[in-house]
Amino acid sequence: MSQIVENKICDSQEMGLILARIAEEIVARNQGHQKLALVGILTRGVCLARRLQRIIKDRSGRELPLGILDITLYRDDLSHATHHPVLRKTEIPFSLDDATVILVDDVLYTGRTVRSAMDGLIDFGRPQSIQLAVLVDRGCRELPIAADYVGIEVPASPQDRVMVRVEESDGFDLVTVNPRSSFEGESANGI
Repeated sequence: MSQIVENKICDSQEMGLILARIAEEIVARNQGHQKLALVGILTRGVCLARRLQRIIKDRSGRELPLGILDITLYRDDLSHATHHPVLRKTEIPFSLDDATVILVDDVLYTGRTVRSAMDGLIDFGRPQSIQLAVLVDRGCRELPIAADYVGIEVPASPQDRVMVRVEESDGFDLVTVNPRSSFEGESANGI
């Protein structure tokens, strides 16, 4: 069995600084927007959205509503799935109509997850605009999608695996890149 090689990109302290910067950028860009909301893409996008919500409240006093989006049924590869997808609950307890929505995810890769998320959001209402915040932009886009707020850019080949771990679901914060040779047989992270 081969040993997994992980190249550390950022740890808990660095992640905290990155999220604080993204929160400041969101507040600065959206000062005139009265109807502003965060929506996290399950799973780690929700954890990051909750952190951004706390930071924005602590620093600006503005409490943004938070939604949770499950994109499972919106994926364009659902018909090719070899397993039964697990459906989780989408919770958007506020109107999206005429809102500026900050969509939050952990990794931006091909753009397909974001496209699916936008389809899901539109089913819940008609936002004035959708902005995208990601912790990691790893490149290798297949769709013309770009993030408005990027924590870090990690140039990775399509064969590499970019892993984001967060305290809430993994027990610790860490971003790593694993070269393909260290995880042969597994699929790369992020769609």
